[in-house]
Amino acid sequence: MSFDPRDRKRHIAIVGAGPGGLATAMLLAQRGFRVQVFEKQDVIGGRNAELRLGEYSFDLGPTFLMMKFLLDELFVEGGRRSSDYLQFHRLDPMYSLNFPDKTMLARSDPDAMKAEIEKHFPSESAGFDRFLRRESLRFEKLYPCLQQPYGTLASLISPTLLAAAPHIAAGRSLHNVLADYFRSEELRLAFTFQSKYLGMSPWDCPGLFTMIPYTEHAHGVYHVMGGLCRISQAFAEVAREEGAEIHTSTPVARVLLDGRRACGVELASGEKIYCDDVVLNADFGHAMTMLFDEKDLRRHKPSNLRKRKFSCSTFMMYLGLDREYDDVEHHTIVFANNYKKNIEDISHGRSTSEDMSVYIRNSSKTDPSSAPEGHSALYILAPVANNTSDINWKEYSRQCREYVLRILRKRTPYGDVTPHIREEMILTPEDWEKQHSVFLGATFNMAHSWDQMLYLRPHNKFEEFSNCYLVGGGTHPGSGLPTIFESARISANLICEQYEVPYPVAKPLEPALV
Repeated sequence: MSFDPRDRKRHIAIVGAGPGGLATAMLLAQRGFRVQVFEKQDVIGGRNAELRLGEYSFDLGPTFLMMKFLLDELFVEGGRRSSDYLQFHRLDPMYSLNFPDKTMLARSDPDAMKAEIEKHFPSESAGFDRFLRRESLRFEKLYPCLQQPYGTLASLISPTLLAAAPHIAAGRSLHNVLADYFRSEELRLAFTFQSKYLGMSPWDCPGLFTMIPYTEHAHGVYHVMGGLCRISQAFAEVAREEGAEIHTSTPVARVLLDGRRACGVELASGEKIYCDDVVLNADFGHAMTMLFDEKDLRRHKPSNLRKRKFSCSTFMMYLGLDREYDDVEHHTIVFANNYKKNIEDISHGRSTSEDMSVYIRNSSKTDPSSAPEGHSALYILAPVANNTSDINWKEYSRQCREYVLRILRKRTPYGDVTPHIREEMILTPEDWEKQHSVFLGATFNMAHSWDQMLYLRPHNKFEEFSNCYLVGGGTHPGSGLPTIFESARISANLICEQYEVPYPVAKPLEPALV
């Protein structure tokens, strides 16, 4: 007989109010479960939280919204429309790409993009047509694979995955696949820098992730007015409307176990919350290290975790400036002069040289709410080694800051921003680990190498304990907002299947906008 949660509401405890935990809370609360979310910070959002410095507002983490159609689907499944909670702005140009000798705009319109390619890389625009055509097929075949769990070996021979197998670019890197379309090294990099979303080098990143630049050009890049932090806030608003409880400043000390079954959580205050199922939205490595006794873990003991591959980290600068930069794009990517060496230094844990790659978001150009009138809020990210390196960030942070400011001065239209700084905050890899509970400071979680995907990644229905589920970048499908949203949907659906609660089936792919 089917379980109707209204007869006796099954109780779900969610550890962490990041975007994955809050999306799960929204879906499960709408489906009739009793949901409690416990967040140790005093604000919700995790790495998708809002950061305020005086009158300036920043996103703490993600700033690109891709695959908006997936977000729309989640709200529909939560019984709502995303447009009732969020205001979207589609960017065109999507971003500016600053190479040592040229600056190219990535355009949302395909004809405009071809013209931009031809302007800077003569006779290469035909490769963009081939890219869109071939990669649309890869995306069509591979995207459904991201929508299902891989909790058993049998899942590796599912019809969906078998149909996608010829399209996974086995043995090829992202950079290698882009060589099929473009001769120019710089133009290849223009379509491979997105591997930073996975915290990986384009020379190591599996070729199937050509899906990422494809979906940017096929479906667009969006800004959410007020910041992408508004997405987590919207999930929380819907969840509360459906009866969910969200507790901030309430850290969880450990997951309670009854044998090999998760049966609740113990708060730092000592209070024990017993429930039917536990959902972990904490950083995966942190959760394994802090929320369980090592003796209770089998596959994912902390000592084993350090043998796995983790992403790079990020050196972050959040600057409130007393002037506007209307002539600079919303997103700017500055490539190091020797980009490959820069990536290799990061991968091998070496100190960052002066020749860095830097990403800058000038949100005030699009969104006046981020800064006072006439001012700007700059978000600056530089990929750096994670904390497996021997970098002493207490000593090195100031030097790294100077490198970044020099790059802005010499390589971008921003020039010297130093005289205009009114508010400033820096986050180093050490800060990510100690202040935000990010294992090894690896801000993009476990690397997405061939041996850490699908069944080989920690499972959505956690393999260590029954009645325990994972959401976020440390489980399938991986890091990045769209895949984190998808992890929430997968885990919510698995909980519903356990109790025979009906749920909506994922919709067919949204047609590309090109």
